[in-house]
Amino acid sequence: MEEYMLPCLTKKFLGIECFGCGTQRALLLLFKGEFKAAFLMFPAIYTLLLFLGFVSLNFIDKSRNYHKIIVGLGITNAIIMVVSYFIKHF
Repeated sequence: MEEYMLPCLTKKFLGIECFGCGTQRALLLLFKGEFKAAFLMFPAIYTLLLFLGFVSLNFIDKSRNYHKIIVGLGITNAIIMVVSYFIKHF
């Protein structure tokens, strides 16, 4: 399965990891049931999945307003990604 993963173009062309590096590997670890390893690979994996779940729920259920939750999860996800990036590299 790992041989079919998309390469990170930022890492390939610039030699540095992007803020989302590790997302595909973390998802693969989740599918294998390795929840702690997935978190250590990409700490924002769980908030990202919640974010994507609420975005898709927003498209399906038009009667409810999910915008505040989506914005909150988006901000939380961005903060986790930035903090984990700097912890990993500095």
